[in-house]
Amino acid sequence: MRNSVTGAKRARRTEWLVSLPTLAWLGLFIVVPTVLVFVIAFRPANPYGGIGGGWTLDTVRSLWTPSYLAIAWRTLWISLLTTAICLVLAVPTGYSIARASAKWRNRLLMLVIIPFWTSFLVRVFAWKSLLHPEGLIKKALEALGLVGTTSTLLYNPTAVVLVMVYTFLPFTILPIYAAAEKFDFRLVEAARDLGARPFQAFRRVFLPGIRRGLLTAFLVVFIPALGSYIIPDLVGGPDGEMLGNKIAQRVFTDRNLPHASALSAVLVLAVLAPLIAVLALQRKNKKSDIIMGEAP
Repeated sequence: MRNSVTGAKRARRTEWLVSLPTLAWLGLFIVVPTVLVFVIAFRPANPYGGIGGGWTLDTVRSLWTPSYLAIAWRTLWISLLTTAICLVLAVPTGYSIARASAKWRNRLLMLVIIPFWTSFLVRVFAWKSLLHPEGLIKKALEALGLVGTTSTLLYNPTAVVLVMVYTFLPFTILPIYAAAEKFDFRLVEAARDLGARPFQAFRRVFLPGIRRGLLTAFLVVFIPALGSYIIPDLVGGPDGEMLGNKIAQRVFTDRNLPHASALSAVLVLAVLAPLIAVLALQRKNKKSDIIMGEAP
């Protein structure tokens, strides 16, 4: 008994020693800067673009204005809509790639990965050119009579959602495909044999079987979407401005670091909320699995 306890302590000590460099790196470059951001949010700004002395709640109170609340709401719904569209497009895509033969599977995965070979900025500028009033998409829609000559496809929330979906879709497909590749598709066939319709079997058997991949895809898209800056800046305009753009404006234009820190703190809390929710859901599912496994 004593040997087993000693062995467990030694194994735990070894795990901590192995994890120590990673924990130190995370603490130094993630936890400490995040704490500093929250601290600066409660400091006043000085006229020279720095941080003043003392403490104040005025910066935090100034965020509760209609203009900031509108930008926060726009950031939230654009991020949620982008994530939802990416999931709707990625789930059947990941399903199809996982069901394809090995020969076609590699080719389809290559098509998903190809956009990563081009610079992110180049791809965004390409979309800006396509959506330009003289661009290919605008001219094609005009020829079809779907838009007028005075309408614009740029500098609005729709353009932001469109480009963000294009940008984040590969990040959504890959985790869903990874989960679908490990899924036993005989379960879907068994559900079909028992009388389930194709979509019914897909919804009740396949989707619950890849829920971890779905959660990963949700986080991989939603969290970066909340902090997007380049896409709203290039194709969004004033009507597509998000929190990331306001933070950049407060830092580089207004030189108001406490205000930028307060906005960043709001963004950090918005990012932590889905992470905490997913961790709680995973813990709940794990407890349910343990209970089901212990049941006679």
